[in-house]
Amino acid sequence: MAKLSLFERRRRRVRTALRSVSGGKPRLSVHRTGKHIYAQIIDDAAGKTVAAASTLGAKGSGANVDAAKKVGSDIAAAAKKAGVTTVVFDRGGFLFHGRVKALADAAREGGLEF
Repeated sequence: MAKLSLFERRRRRVRTALRSVSGGKPRLSVHRTGKHIYAQIIDDAAGKTVAAASTLGAKGSGANVDAAKKVGSDIAAAAKKAGVTTVVFDRGGFLFHGRVKALADAAREGGLEF
């Protein structure tokens, strides 16, 4: 069996910690690639995606902090529309800085609590 990459080890560690802390709250999951950033709010109890936002349809680059801020405000608006106010933040295996932090800050400013 191959060793897990550092990213995969971080991702598993974060998810395990979230399960113990979440208390049934939906999870705001972030995924980042070289070209885009994606965010979705997932209700793990029901196994459903409640809201989602990304830079896929946006003009310009989706690989910068400004695009991440826009996705953060979009996911907060979609969450409000779906009736979600509190979530747990799942950064996956990504470090909490740069685009991931910008998305989280914009989501907080948009009204999400985590």
